[in-house]
Amino acid sequence: MRMRFKPYAGPELAACPFHMNDATRYKGRWRETFARPGQPLHLELGCGKGGFLARLASRNPDVNYIGVDITDKVLILAKRNIERIYAEQGLPIDNVKTLAHDIERIPTLLDKADRVERIYINFCNPWNKKANHKKHRLTHTRQLLLYRPFLADGAEIWFKCDDDDLFKDTLRYMAEAGFEVTWQTRDLHADEPSWNIRTEHEQMFTEMGIPTKALIARKTSLPENAPAPCIPHDIME
Repeated sequence: MRMRFKPYAGPELAACPFHMNDATRYKGRWRETFARPGQPLHLELGCGKGGFLARLASRNPDVNYIGVDITDKVLILAKRNIERIYAEQGLPIDNVKTLAHDIERIPTLLDKADRVERIYINFCNPWNKKANHKKHRLTHTRQLLLYRPFLADGAEIWFKCDDDDLFKDTLRYMAEAGFEVTWQTRDLHADEPSWNIRTEHEQMFTEMGIPTKALIARKTSLPENAPAPCIPHDIME
């Protein structure tokens, strides 16, 4: 479902102290933008309305978080959800940032100096309609290779989805891009871990009887036959 244009979103986000406008200028120094730069840095790709990010970040003040999505139409909702949840807990909003960016162009946003220690990818678009669309998946091999340069050694990717084909393919993508799957389940709620925070989509699919698939993968060495990173020509340095 397409979201309606929100004319107030741009001005409201521009005035928000934790929404990072012109975000690419912070490349290589994202840690410096936080009140406690020495803390671990985690990233949510496709943060959407921000409910997951808000609850995660407010529960873990000793970690710094960046939430990325492509459009102001959802980031304005993320901004308001973060404000609401932090206010309910009486907490200052000092360990979370949001920004608008095309995730397929992530090399323009982060580099090895940023040392991201964990990525969260929740219920991303499975791109199942046409075979050639699958390369746009946030867990596709070509995309995972773009994450590697800014991930710290041993960094993790935490992934959840409802789609069986996407999950099966993601297991293969991880191996191709040099990530070792250290934990996986095809029914997250059958024995739900205490650390799990249910997303809006997760709750919706659960109510429909569709189990949530999940995995944790750790960055390791690239396999010898790994493909070269596919960086768009217009963003190559």
